[in-house]
Amino acid sequence: MSGWLKKRRVLHRYDLTAEMYDMRYAEEQEDKIRAAMKNIKTKQLGLVLDAGCGTGILFSQVAGRAETLVGLDLSKKTLLQAKRRAENGEINVHLIQADVDNMPFRDNVYNYVFAITVLQNTPDRNKTLREIKRVGKRDSVFIVTGLKRIFTKPAFKGTLTRADMKVEAIENSHLKCYVAVCTNSHISVSDTCDPAT
Repeated sequence: MSGWLKKRRVLHRYDLTAEMYDMRYAEEQEDKIRAAMKNIKTKQLGLVLDAGCGTGILFSQVAGRAETLVGLDLSKKTLLQAKRRAENGEINVHLIQADVDNMPFRDNVYNYVFAITVLQNTPDRNKTLREIKRVGKRDSVFIVTGLKRIFTKPAFKGTLTRADMKVEAIENSHLKCYVAVCTNSHISVSDTCDPAT
């Protein structure tokens, strides 16, 4: 299947389920975010990108810690749900409809990049991770998840390592996925993250 065809199918699925997404997946998504956040010691997150933001479940989790949050998603209908959530929140949110593999940002912009439930929806995981890394600053922190039914823990860590990311922490205990907190491979942020487990 071509890359664009896979993206169209994913887009169609999320457009169809946007209004009921939170009812089905909010608790699971919140668990992933909490697992990541417990490994981030920094009080202020600065400029945050939620790549593949869906309905904006991350917004409340970073409210008060992010200077500005940019939510990017391919699905217009999930972005409409995210807009409702952003209007009710206490955080500066900007929403953009775009492809996570071709983000309309210059290099080295974001302090934190979240990619929760993204990799399994992209046709080329390496391209996706390179693009996520491109928009992060040199000392950025990247939070990436990988479904256990797609990745073994070593395969997930290997995918991140090949993208030149250093896994600082990985959570997996009760979740359906691995939640990795990563940095650029040449940077160590032991004062930002707990050590990898």
